[in-house]
Amino acid sequence: MRLSDFLSPECVSLALAGSTREEILAELVRLLRIPESDSAALIQVLQRREQLGSTGVGRGIAIPHCRTPIASRLRLAFGQHPTGVAYNAIDGQPVFSFFLIVAPPIEISNVYLPVLGRIAQLAKEPDVPERLRTLTSADALLGLLAEKGV
Repeated sequence: MRLSDFLSPECVSLALAGSTREEILAELVRLLRIPESDSAALIQVLQRREQLGSTGVGRGIAIPHCRTPIASRLRLAFGQHPTGVAYNAIDGQPVFSFFLIVAPPIEISNVYLPVLGRIAQLAKEPDVPERLRTLTSADALLGLLAEKGV
């Protein structure tokens, strides 16, 4: 299993424009290209998840995630914000890179937690935050994921 199995180039934005956590979540959900009626419900689920505790894992990276019946399969989106957003991250620093994970409540393949774990491990690598911040294309992101073996 590779993260690229769940992430397509059209689900990547290197120019997020939101200035709040809520705006960023909405932009990330739009990258999934799901119906508008489902988008609003998904944003609410993600906001409720953030109220339980920030998914800002530190070092400029956040991993908003949830399980929801809106998703028929696990989906990923990636967004990059050029100047960073206050996201209540555990280190108190702005977040520049966002990995969104959305999965159905029950998965036969049971990949939700392994995918979350792989992204969390990736975020801990010393060079990754800066490399994510300086990506120039979706292909560069996919190349970085391949290089890191995730």
